[in-house]
Amino acid sequence: MHAGVKLLAADLQRIFTARLQSLLTYGDAADPEGVHTVAFVERLGFQDLTACAPRAAEWRRAGAAAPLLLTRDEFLRTLDVFPLEYGGIIANHQVVLGEDLLKHVQVSEADLRRACELHVKSHLIHLREGYLESGGQTKAVSQLISASAAALSSLLANLRRLDPSAAERAGLTSELVREIVNAGTTTIADPTPLLARYVAAVERLWQEVDRWRP
Repeated sequence: MHAGVKLLAADLQRIFTARLQSLLTYGDAADPEGVHTVAFVERLGFQDLTACAPRAAEWRRAGAAAPLLLTRDEFLRTLDVFPLEYGGIIANHQVVLGEDLLKHVQVSEADLRRACELHVKSHLIHLREGYLESGGQTKAVSQLISASAAALSSLLANLRRLDPSAAERAGLTSELVREIVNAGTTTIADPTPLLARYVAAVERLWQEVDRWRP
């Protein structure tokens, strides 16, 4: 077991005792913020947060991010609010201790589609506004494209859970994504044509998600 998670597990067992139902890890273990966890507890009060707070710095030093503390009922009742975030936990988690309380939990396709549409449309608006604010200056356009690459990768990862082929159908091909990702490390005389293709593909992607049906 990861040292930070082991320390976290011991502290949570001491603080919550029998109220700690499950501790799960999720996400990328190499995340610079530390290993991410979610702890399901029978009930949660402010006094529990007060008991956990002094230990947070020690968890970070050991390589574990502060845990997401929830009751299972809270998690289930907010699946429709955080379908992308919670869906990622459901799809990629490991049990550290206790029960696997997410074993039979699923995000609805309708909630996932709506969240993906919001993600895609927000990305499109960001690119449009960013280009206006750049004034068309070459360096600023290159920076806009480069800075958007991480958000695009997250968007595509979420979208693959809804429709694995939507991006390709919209023209957001692996080749175009590679150009976008590499925009910050290669010299482009005029990055505006790349941004134009990028924006057009994201526009088509939004249309794909908007009309998507199971």
